[in-house]
Amino acid sequence: MIQLQFQKLQYQTQRLSMRFFMLMLVLFIVQVVFGLLLALQHVDPTLLSGVLNFNIARSEHLNLGILWILSGFIGTILFVGPLLSKRELAAPWLVKFLFYALVAVTLWNIVAQGFARNGVAGWWMGQPWFQEGLEYLEAGRAADVVILIGFSILAFVVLKTFPPRKEWNEIHWGLALGVVALTLVWVFGMFFIERQDVSEYFRWYVVHYWVEGVWEVIHISLVGFLLVLLFDANVKSVGYAVFWGVALVWLSGLIGNAHHYFWIGTPEFWQFWGSLFSALEPLPLIFCFWHIYLDAHHDRRPLKNAPAFYFILGSVVLEQVGAGILGFTMTFALTNVWSHGTWVTPAHAHLALFGTFGMLGIAAAYYAVPLMRGISSYDERMGRLAFWLVFIGMLGMSLAFALGGTVQVFAYRTLALDWFGGDLYPAMGFFKALVPVFGTVFLIGSGLIVYDLVTLGHRAPAQAPAPGAVAFADPHAVPGGVRALTGWSRYLTGYETSLWLLGMWFFGAVITFGLLSFNLASVRAGDATLPYLLAGIGYPGLLLVTLLFVWRFLASLEARAQEPVAATDTNGYALPQSA
Repeated sequence: MIQLQFQKLQYQTQRLSMRFFMLMLVLFIVQVVFGLLLALQHVDPTLLSGVLNFNIARSEHLNLGILWILSGFIGTILFVGPLLSKRELAAPWLVKFLFYALVAVTLWNIVAQGFARNGVAGWWMGQPWFQEGLEYLEAGRAADVVILIGFSILAFVVLKTFPPRKEWNEIHWGLALGVVALTLVWVFGMFFIERQDVSEYFRWYVVHYWVEGVWEVIHISLVGFLLVLLFDANVKSVGYAVFWGVALVWLSGLIGNAHHYFWIGTPEFWQFWGSLFSALEPLPLIFCFWHIYLDAHHDRRPLKNAPAFYFILGSVVLEQVGAGILGFTMTFALTNVWSHGTWVTPAHAHLALFGTFGMLGIAAAYYAVPLMRGISSYDERMGRLAFWLVFIGMLGMSLAFALGGTVQVFAYRTLALDWFGGDLYPAMGFFKALVPVFGTVFLIGSGLIVYDLVTLGHRAPAQAPAPGAVAFADPHAVPGGVRALTGWSRYLTGYETSLWLLGMWFFGAVITFGLLSFNLASVRAGDATLPYLLAGIGYPGLLLVTLLFVWRFLASLEARAQEPVAATDTNGYALPQSA
């Protein structure tokens, strides 16, 4: 049982975020169930055939993923908004309306898939109002209008709540830019364009600039402020990281959008510019990855809320691995020509989308829900276990996607075997079976997250320490004679962290060379030895290093309760102690 001392809720309107976190959890578990169904349908294509076909289940899985992450974003923004502004949320009635609008869009999304299955678009004035059939944007113009109104409400509430602009710091600016851009960028996806290449051109404005631009800006800002709350980190130092993170996201991401233009009929020059600026997109992710180490180690106090930080760390690390490294490996034109549209893509997408944005919403819920329910102590063990289950499950699924995708590239793109005739099924069979195995692990972890957060405050609280036991919630209570830990739980230095990061990028380079090797004449003639060897080294190596690094990082933080409080330098950062 873990004893934690939480601050009291400071502003009553922060409670409005609770409904968004609860909606997030409901949509999350439903989306995971759809994902497991898709994995099983890959193993047995006849499963639920004619009842819930693969294409409909896949659309629901994708759309619910976007909706539950947006729910978490909105809940987090509404919770931290009063803390940043030092006053209550403006127009709370609009926040309530926003919630019902989000529920309505979610329900309509389910109905719209039925229209899509039957080919009903609801054309009126040249626009498809019921469903539009664009990947990620299926719901139709009626839903588009409601979504635009919802984003406008969010932007209005945030900007109205914030203090005068002269009082803004970098976190204010990051969130303000994020919520305004969330609204404006959506407009590019609201109009039907008959020419498919032009339609795809603007569809990627929404999909890419939302995720790799706008969402990333919001993510960096929220991670920064959550670190301030969890570690009492210096706001100016965090703001410096937020500023450069946001700047690098926009500088690289705007032209980096061109990696979506390689094969949709746009001019050939996009292959160079898309490759170049896509290669620069990991820069802000490296910056964010590094700064979380600095913020977590600026003192040696025990974790205030372990599950919240577990998911923040998972968010930043999987952002580095999924969005940064795996995104880097497959966005050059010479690698993307092979990986595009194969299972290599969902390996990147699952780590990037769930890891970066999904874990952030869960982390924020673990911080906010105990405060809103007035819980002074709770058992953290379920949250920790749930983190490891979803973390390992996601890494395992991504490994299966990546290795299965490598086989798929060779068999489908190089040997030109028939996809629909079933030639690829035996080649990818093992990896198709591996996905639901790790998917089940992920589902169990997801269920624990939902149960834990929904029932916090309704279950028996954590037991108080036994009489005479030392409670380490206050680091100053740690006896001065306790020896600093050694081994796996020793202090994590910046030098060691750099080596872990270097190891990740080393295996990322191996993966990149593996995809590039498909361009070799010997491979195109039918010899898959080199790409299979490099993939067999690169993907397991990258994901194993990722797992071990997160384990090492968290072990060093968990050991803080057993070691003396460290001395700090003039900037407030902890000085490493000898064993």
